Amino acid sequence: MDVNADEVQALAALMTYKCAVVDVPFGGAKAGVKIDPRKYSEFELERITRRFTLELAKKNFIGPGVDVPAPDMGTGEKEMSWMADTYAHSIGYNDINAPACVTGKPISQGGIHGRISATGRGIYHGIENFINEASYMSAIGATPGFGDKTFIIQGFGNVGLHTMRYLHRHGARCIGVAEIDGSIYNAQGIDPKELENFKINNKTIVGFPGADPYEGNLLIEKCDILVPCAAEKAINAEIAQELKCKIVAEGANGPVTPSAEKILLDRKILMIPDLFLNAGGVTVSYFEWLKNLNHVSYGRLTFKYDTESNYHLLNSVQESLERKFGKNGGKIPITPSDTLQTMIAGASEKDIVHSGLSYTMERSARNIMRTAMKYNLGLDLRTAAYCMAIEKIFTSYKEAGLTFG
Repeated sequence: MDVNADEVQALAALMTYKCAVVDVPFGGAKAGVKIDPRKYSEFELERITRRFTLELAKKNFIGPGVDVPAPDMGTGEKEMSWMADTYAHSIGYNDINAPACVTGKPISQGGIHGRISATGRGIYHGIENFINEASYMSAIGATPGFGDKTFIIQGFGNVGLHTMRYLHRHGARCIGVAEIDGSIYNAQGIDPKELENFKINNKTIVGFPGADPYEGNLLIEKCDILVPCAAEKAINAEIAQELKCKIVAEGANGPVTPSAEKILLDRKILMIPDLFLNAGGVTVSYFEWLKNLNHVSYGRLTFKYDTESNYHLLNSVQESLERKFGKNGGKIPITPSDTLQTMIAGASEKDIVHSGLSYTMERSARNIMRTAMKYNLGLDLRTAAYCMAIEKIFTSYKEAGLTFG
C-alpha cells in the first residue's frame, strides 16, 4: 500500500487549497489507514474503522467543529456511518451536533441526497465550464461543447462511474475504461449503465460484452478527454510524451507528476487541475455538514410554499389574459413548458444540492480563468488555481489580524 505520512501531509495541504478554490470554509486535513480492505471481512473492517475513530477522538482530532472526515479511496457510506455512530457513543454522547462529525453518511444517518455522485458530478461541471469556453478550445485546437467529444476513464469506482454517467448523458462518448485488473475499448461507445450492471454482477469490467479487451496502456489511446480517476502519479513523463488527448481532467488526487505536467503544457494539452476539478465531493460534504448543524433538510420549510406559489402565478397569468381578451372562446389555457413542469413542484433537497454544486463549480472556474488572464498563465490552470487559493488564504489570515513574518 502507498499510504504513508508524506502522502497524507501532501493530501492535507491539497485539501486546504481545494477548499479555498471552491470557497468551502474548512481548513483542510487528511488521514489514512494502511491496509488493503479487500483482504478483510466486513466485521473486521468495522472494528478497524471504529477503533480508528476512537483513537481520533482520544486526541480530539474529530468533531463537528474540530475535524470532519469524509469518504475517499476504499471508504463509503458504510464506513462513515460507523465513524458517526462511534463518535456519538463516545465523546460526542452529549453533543446535539454529533451527526456533523463526518460527512458522506447514509440518508438515514443524516446524510444528504447527491453526496454519492458529488465528485463525479463536480468533475462533469468542471469540464463543462472549460469545454464550453471558446478561447480555451481554440488554444488546443478543439471545438466547444461535448457533442463530438470522446473520452477515456481510468478507474471505474464511485468517481469514475458517475463521471462517465454525466459525460455520457450530456453528449460525450466513452470509448475506453481502464481498471487495475484490465481495460476495455469500443470506438462506438460504452454504455455506463450496462457497464455498471456488469461490474455489480461480476465484480470486474473484464469480459464486458459491449467492448473489446484492450492490451497495453489505454491512457495513450486517442481521445478528446482523458479522465484519470484512480491513484496518484498515473501519468508520468514517459506517458505524457505519448498521450493523444486534448484535455486531461484530473478526477483523482495528483494523477499527473510535475515532470509530466511540464510536458503536457509544452504540448498544448489542457490540464484541468485536481484541486478544482474533484472538489465536488468536499463541496457537497459542506452542504451535508450545514444540514446536520441546522437539523433540517434542504427544502423542507419551503417546498410546499414554492409549489403553491408557482401554481398561483400560472393562475394569475391566465386570469389576466382572460380579463384582457375575454372568455368568448372559452378559457385561455396556460400550458407550462416541459422544463417548467419539472420545476413547478418546487425544489427537492437533491435539486438544491445539484444547483449549489453547479453554481460553485461555475463560479470557481470563472475565477480560475480570470486569475490565469491576470497573470498571463495561458493553459497553466494549476498555477492559476494555486494563486487564487493562496491569495484567499493570505487574505483570511491578514484580515484576522495575523501576519507572516
